Amino acid sequence: MIKELLRFLEDKTILILGFGIEGQSSYAFLRKHFPHKQLTIADKKISLLEEFPFLREDTNMAFCLGEDYLKGMENFDVILKTPGISLKDIDITAYKDKLTNQLALFLEYMKVFTIGVTGTKGKSTTSSLLYQMLKEQGKDVFLLGNIGEPIFNCLDNMKKDCLVVCEISSHALEYIKVSPDIAILLNIYEEHLDHYQSFEAYREAKFRIANFQKQNQYFIYNRDNFWMQEFHFPYKQHDYAISLTEKPNTKNHVFLKDGIIYCNNNPIMDSNIKMHLKGIHNLNNIMFAIAVADILQLDTGKMMESIQNFKTLEHRMEFVGNVEGVDYYNDSIATIPEATIYAIKAIKNIHTIIVGGKDRGINQVPLIQFLLKSDIENIICLPKTGDAIFDGLKNSHKNIFKVNTMEEAVKKAKAVTPKNTACILSPAASSYGYFKNFEERGKVFKSCVLDDF
Repeated sequence: MIKELLRFLEDKTILILGFGIEGQSSYAFLRKHFPHKQLTIADKKISLLEEFPFLREDTNMAFCLGEDYLKGMENFDVILKTPGISLKDIDITAYKDKLTNQLALFLEYMKVFTIGVTGTKGKSTTSSLLYQMLKEQGKDVFLLGNIGEPIFNCLDNMKKDCLVVCEISSHALEYIKVSPDIAILLNIYEEHLDHYQSFEAYREAKFRIANFQKQNQYFIYNRDNFWMQEFHFPYKQHDYAISLTEKPNTKNHVFLKDGIIYCNNNPIMDSNIKMHLKGIHNLNNIMFAIAVADILQLDTGKMMESIQNFKTLEHRMEFVGNVEGVDYYNDSIATIPEATIYAIKAIKNIHTIIVGGKDRGINQVPLIQFLLKSDIENIICLPKTGDAIFDGLKNSHKNIFKVNTMEEAVKKAKAVTPKNTACILSPAASSYGYFKNFEERGKVFKSCVLDDF
């Protein structure tokens, strides 16, 4: 199967744009199959060769490093772009048609059945649940993308009858020309506005996951999401609508009524069964997995076992431990207000919350209003968005605290949170500028809670 992709690449001049995890994966793949091919890496890091000394030993390499790393990109046939690099304010007219990425090449040249999962929130949980569900049904399945392996790491091991579950960011969708066999769009909220000219551009990027589908492929979408309703996408007759609020007027649907999840009018599961996934947002993720199971005609009993046994991923309403009578939860993945609101609703008896992070222009007013009406007594605010939350709550009856570091935040939480209640880190903001990513932020929080820092 890989031969078609290699034939496409063999006579092309190739630039690897960005040498993060995906860029390193692209280099390893290309060098394995084209050991003597001239390659070029472009990266803003001037210290790249010091960080990766093996690159200096590769005599068929060229480099564009530093502030001018984007110069001359029009001279290449293929530009393999790392999704995390933003070209928001860059004129890419001269080389727009040459930009691609691992996902786009995989979908175009590797003919394997693919389930693509995107959405502002819930991608990792849904992708991981689908992977576990398919694996436990005896399928030869790969988990790729944001939560799993970089796509190019696994191409050599794929067989024609395998399945691929791929978590897909909006950045990765920008250059695709082929859609997954099953495309999943969980939801859309304000996010990543620092990478897009407008929210509309971000929304359009998300819908690209289904833009190129054929009639025999399936799109599973969130019927309840306002921003998706406003887009008026041309859904196919057999696509699946997911709703927590009503039975959709569509041929295929999964919906919740009186605590029971139905798929095409058939009762599938009681939403109150004992399981590790908590909250209405996770129930929504489960409903998407049920739709996939219906499309693939999976064993319902085994599917239910997978759902019940699936454990919460790290940094996603993760129980850290009980310290001096207080339950601590790490929800560092919550980078928008809606995610924090869902977490508060899902976890009972929260007395203290730690919020705040990078200001990307996302409206914090809905969270402020929700906190005002909530039973949460202590709100601990980290910079920078925490400043706005502090100002919005300072005249309320709540106990509002400003801190500068995670260590200060946890120290304050331990001082003010009474026994037999809970404290949660759920920032409603990005970690960048203060931490490398949300994972590092979550790990620092856990270390502080457990006094391992």
